[in-house]
Amino acid sequence: MNIRSLTRGDGVVIGAAVLLFIASFLDLYSIEGASDSVDIPSLWASGPVLLSVVLAGLIAAALIVVARGLPQAPKVAGLDLAPFGVAFAVFAAWSALGNVFDPAGGADNFGGGGDGPDAGLGLILALVATLVMAAAAVATPLVPALKGALLPAARLAAPQQPYGAQPPGGYGYPGAQQASFGGQPGQPGQPYGQPQQGQPAAPPAADFSPFWFAVPVPRPLFPEDGSPTPIAELAPGTWYLAVEQRGQALVAQTQDGRRGVLQDTSGIQRG
Repeated sequence: MNIRSLTRGDGVVIGAAVLLFIASFLDLYSIEGASDSVDIPSLWASGPVLLSVVLAGLIAAALIVVARGLPQAPKVAGLDLAPFGVAFAVFAAWSALGNVFDPAGGADNFGGGGDGPDAGLGLILALVATLVMAAAAVATPLVPALKGALLPAARLAAPQQPYGAQPPGGYGYPGAQQASFGGQPGQPGQPYGQPQQGQPAAPPAADFSPFWFAVPVPRPLFPEDGSPTPIAELAPGTWYLAVEQRGQALVAQTQDGRRGVLQDTSGIQRG
């Protein structure tokens, strides 16, 4: 899982899930005038609250984070996991709201007479947590501030040598003094596809040599057979190996040995 692909909205969802988990161990309801000897159960003691609020909220957070963090998240009935996570979050918030109004499940004369119990601290915190989770899940694709990266991009560092790459110091290795693609020797870091003024144009694909590169923003890596479903997502702050050029696209190899086509090569940085 690539945690650098998580957004600020995903961070809010994770925080809400932690708050919900803590709230599940607190009081389910409170009884006015009750003595300290009265044993008040936690949210785990109520089956409806446990299933429809606690577990539904935790499952929602897990689905949302997994759908965002994996390069290719599994699908259920042909649908992505993220919509299921949003639906679970909204359902958990709705259920928590209903249980706050009726924490005893319809027992108006709880304990023998008078008014029923009030919602306990745990149930109130669970309502707050699920409302925040549902709001973040729904608003993340719509609010630019929530779509920003949760973690800052790491400083570019030389990666481990992928399978089939040349030894350190070879062509394209970050920091080596060698010819940039379409440029002069000894000038690493020149953006791909931007030869210097007065220099010859880039050599044809037949003269292509592997080189290291990094992307400025997360970009999908598509299968070599032309399938529209990405097999991975290239993340900023990580070096990848370009092993072949296909027109304006590059065939790239990830750290775990997967190969695919990077269709958008604008702004990439050569090593």
